Amino acid sequence: MPVYDPVAAPGGHVTVGARCVAQLRTDMKHIISVYLFLLAAWTLWSGLSWPWGEHFEPLVAVMGVLSTALVVFIAWRMDVVDHEGAPLQLTTFRTLAYIPWLAWEIVKANIDVARRILDPRLPIGPRMIRVPASQTTEIGRVVYANSITLTPGTVSVGVNDDNIEVHALTRGAAQGVETGDMDRRVARLEGPD
Repeated sequence: MPVYDPVAAPGGHVTVGARCVAQLRTDMKHIISVYLFLLAAWTLWSGLSWPWGEHFEPLVAVMGVLSTALVVFIAWRMDVVDHEGAPLQLTTFRTLAYIPWLAWEIVKANIDVARRILDPRLPIGPRMIRVPASQTTEIGRVVYANSITLTPGTVSVGVNDDNIEVHALTRGAAQGVETGDMDRRVARLEGPD
Protein backbone atom coordinates (compact mmCIF):
# COMPACT_ATOMS: atom_id res chain seq x y z
CA MET A 1 0.00 0.00 0.00
CA PRO A 2 1.36 3.46 -0.83
CA VAL A 3 2.68 5.28 2.22
CA TYR A 4 1.77 8.94 2.58
CA ASP A 5 4.19 10.60 4.94
CA PRO A 6 2.32 13.13 7.09
CA VAL A 7 4.37 15.76 8.88
CA ALA A 8 3.75 16.62 12.53
CA ALA A 9 3.06 20.33 12.89
CA PRO A 10 3.48 22.38 16.07
CA GLY A 11 0.64 21.80 18.52
CA GLY A 12 0.35 18.10 17.66
CA HIS A 13 -1.62 18.61 14.46
CA VAL A 14 -0.73 16.46 11.50
CA THR A 15 -0.28 18.16 8.15
CA VAL A 16 0.25 16.58 4.81
CA GLY A 17 3.08 17.91 2.68
CA ALA A 18 2.60 19.21 -0.86
CA ARG A 19 4.53 16.25 -2.24
CA CYS A 20 2.22 13.84 -0.42
CA VAL A 21 -0.89 15.61 -1.73
CA ALA A 22 0.46 15.53 -5.29
CA GLN A 23 1.19 11.80 -4.96
CA LEU A 24 -2.30 11.18 -3.58
CA ARG A 25 -3.86 13.10 -6.49
CA THR A 26 -1.83 11.09 -9.01
CA ASP A 27 -2.83 7.83 -7.31
CA MET A 28 -6.49 8.86 -7.36
CA LYS A 29 -6.28 9.59 -11.10
CA HIS A 30 -4.81 6.14 -11.68
CA ILE A 31 -7.39 4.47 -9.43
CA ILE A 32 -10.29 6.22 -11.15
CA SER A 33 -9.00 5.45 -14.65
CA VAL A 34 -8.48 1.77 -13.79
CA TYR A 35 -11.93 1.61 -12.20
CA LEU A 36 -13.66 3.14 -15.22
CA PHE A 37 -11.76 0.92 -17.66
CA LEU A 38 -12.57 -2.25 -15.70
CA LEU A 39 -16.21 -1.24 -15.26
CA ALA A 40 -16.54 -0.62 -19.00
CA ALA A 41 -14.92 -3.99 -19.76
CA TRP A 42 -17.18 -5.74 -17.25
CA THR A 43 -20.25 -4.09 -18.77
CA LEU A 44 -19.31 -5.18 -22.29
CA TRP A 45 -18.45 -8.74 -21.27
CA SER A 46 -21.50 -9.22 -19.05
CA GLY A 47 -23.94 -8.39 -21.85
CA LEU A 48 -25.68 -6.02 -19.48
CA SER A 49 -27.84 -3.48 -21.22
CA TRP A 50 -28.25 -0.33 -19.17
CA PRO A 51 -31.64 0.92 -17.92
CA TRP A 52 -32.81 1.71 -21.43
CA GLY A 53 -32.30 -1.91 -22.58
CA GLU A 54 -34.48 -4.99 -22.38
CA HIS A 55 -32.16 -7.14 -20.27
CA PHE A 56 -31.29 -4.70 -17.49
CA GLU A 57 -31.06 -6.27 -14.04
CA PRO A 58 -30.39 -3.78 -11.21
CA LEU A 59 -28.87 -6.45 -8.94
CA VAL A 60 -26.41 -7.51 -11.65
CA ALA A 61 -25.45 -3.86 -12.28
CA VAL A 62 -24.87 -3.21 -8.55
CA MET A 63 -22.80 -6.39 -8.24
CA GLY A 64 -20.69 -5.30 -11.22
CA VAL A 65 -20.05 -1.86 -9.72
CA LEU A 66 -19.15 -3.36 -6.34
CA SER A 67 -16.99 -6.19 -7.67
CA THR A 68 -15.07 -3.76 -9.88
CA ALA A 69 -14.49 -1.49 -6.88
CA LEU A 70 -13.27 -4.49 -4.85
CA VAL A 71 -10.80 -5.49 -7.58
CA VAL A 72 -9.43 -1.94 -7.80
CA PHE A 73 -9.15 -1.74 -3.99
CA ILE A 74 -7.21 -5.02 -3.89
CA ALA A 75 -4.95 -3.85 -6.72
CA TRP A 76 -4.34 -0.57 -4.87
CA ARG A 77 -3.52 -2.43 -1.63
CA MET A 78 -1.07 -4.61 -3.58
CA ASP A 79 0.51 -1.40 -4.91
CA VAL A 80 0.05 -2.37 -8.56
CA VAL A 81 -2.03 0.64 -9.59
CA ASP A 82 0.69 2.89 -10.99
CA HIS A 83 1.77 4.69 -14.16
CA GLU A 84 2.36 1.35 -15.93
CA GLY A 85 -0.87 -0.30 -14.85
CA ALA A 86 -2.94 2.79 -15.58
CA PRO A 87 -1.13 4.80 -18.26
CA LEU A 88 -2.91 8.15 -17.96
CA GLN A 89 -0.84 9.62 -20.77
CA LEU A 90 -2.57 7.24 -23.20
CA THR A 91 -6.13 7.85 -21.99
CA THR A 92 -6.75 10.97 -24.03
CA PHE A 93 -8.90 11.92 -26.97
CA ARG A 94 -5.86 11.36 -29.21
CA THR A 95 -6.23 7.66 -28.45
CA LEU A 96 -9.78 7.75 -29.78
CA ALA A 97 -8.44 9.19 -33.05
CA TYR A 98 -5.52 6.74 -33.21
CA ILE A 99 -7.58 3.55 -32.87
CA PRO A 100 -9.66 4.03 -36.07
CA TRP A 101 -6.53 5.04 -37.99
CA LEU A 102 -4.74 1.89 -36.81
CA ALA A 103 -7.80 -0.25 -37.62
CA TRP A 104 -7.78 1.11 -41.20
CA GLU A 105 -4.05 0.38 -41.52
CA ILE A 106 -4.69 -3.17 -40.33
CA VAL A 107 -7.47 -3.63 -42.91
CA LYS A 108 -5.24 -2.34 -45.74
CA ALA A 109 -2.35 -4.58 -44.68
CA ASN A 110 -4.68 -7.60 -44.39
CA ILE A 111 -5.88 -7.07 -47.95
CA ASP A 112 -2.30 -6.79 -49.21
CA VAL A 113 -1.16 -9.97 -47.44
CA ALA A 114 -4.28 -11.88 -48.56
CA ARG A 115 -3.64 -10.84 -52.18
CA ARG A 116 -0.05 -12.10 -51.95
CA ILE A 117 -1.23 -15.42 -50.51
CA LEU A 118 -3.89 -15.92 -53.18
CA ASP A 119 -1.74 -14.79 -56.11
CA PRO A 120 1.71 -16.43 -56.00
CA ARG A 121 2.95 -14.16 -58.81
CA LEU A 122 2.94 -11.17 -56.46
CA PRO A 123 6.44 -10.82 -55.04
CA ILE A 124 7.43 -11.08 -51.42
CA GLY A 125 10.77 -9.86 -50.20
CA PRO A 126 11.28 -10.55 -46.51
CA ARG A 127 13.69 -8.16 -44.87
CA MET A 128 14.78 -6.92 -41.48
CA ILE A 129 14.76 -3.18 -40.92
CA ARG A 130 15.47 -0.90 -37.99
CA VAL A 131 13.14 2.06 -37.52
CA PRO A 132 13.56 4.94 -35.08
CA ALA A 133 11.24 5.08 -32.08
CA SER A 134 10.72 8.66 -30.94
CA GLN A 135 8.52 7.79 -27.97
CA THR A 136 9.75 9.04 -24.61
CA THR A 137 8.15 6.40 -22.35
CA GLU A 138 8.32 2.64 -22.19
CA ILE A 139 4.56 2.33 -22.64
CA GLY A 140 4.79 4.51 -25.76
CA ARG A 141 7.43 2.24 -27.30
CA VAL A 142 5.34 -0.81 -26.41
CA VAL A 143 2.27 0.70 -28.09
CA TYR A 144 4.37 1.49 -31.17
CA ALA A 145 5.89 -2.00 -31.34
CA ASN A 146 2.48 -3.63 -30.84
CA SER A 147 0.94 -1.42 -33.52
CA ILE A 148 3.62 -2.57 -35.96
CA THR A 149 2.99 -6.22 -35.06
CA LEU A 150 -0.80 -5.84 -35.34
CA THR A 151 -0.36 -4.70 -38.92
CA PRO A 152 -0.11 -7.88 -41.05
CA GLY A 153 3.13 -8.20 -42.99
CA THR A 154 5.24 -6.66 -40.23
CA VAL A 155 6.42 -8.01 -36.89
CA SER A 156 8.37 -6.17 -34.19
CA VAL A 157 11.33 -8.38 -33.31
CA GLY A 158 13.27 -6.21 -30.88
CA VAL A 159 12.70 -2.97 -28.99
CA ASN A 160 15.54 -0.70 -27.86
CA ASP A 161 15.55 2.77 -26.32
CA ASP A 162 15.71 4.57 -29.65
CA ASN A 163 14.70 2.04 -32.34
CA ILE A 164 12.64 -1.02 -33.13
CA GLU A 165 13.80 -3.96 -35.22
CA VAL A 166 11.06 -5.06 -37.62
CA HIS A 167 10.65 -8.05 -39.92
CA ALA A 168 8.71 -7.01 -43.03
CA LEU A 169 7.21 -9.44 -45.54
CA THR A 170 7.49 -7.08 -48.50
CA ARG A 171 9.33 -3.95 -49.57
CA GLY A 172 6.04 -2.03 -49.44
CA ALA A 173 5.40 -3.13 -45.85
CA ALA A 174 8.92 -2.04 -44.91
CA GLN A 175 8.48 1.32 -46.61
CA GLY A 176 5.15 1.80 -44.82
CA VAL A 177 6.87 1.49 -41.45
CA GLU A 178 9.90 3.54 -42.53
CA THR A 179 7.74 6.55 -43.44
CA GLY A 180 7.46 7.23 -39.70
CA ASP A 181 3.74 8.05 -39.82
CA MET A 182 2.87 5.46 -37.17
CA ASP A 183 5.84 6.57 -35.06
CA ARG A 184 4.65 10.20 -35.10
CA ARG A 185 1.07 9.24 -34.25
CA VAL A 186 2.11 7.10 -31.28
CA ALA A 187 4.51 9.81 -30.07
CA ARG A 188 1.57 12.25 -30.21
CA LEU A 189 -0.37 9.93 -27.87
CA GLU A 190 2.20 10.55 -25.15
CA GLY A 191 1.96 14.33 -25.28
CA PRO A 192 -0.08 16.47 -22.93
CA ASP A 193 -3.64 17.41 -23.88
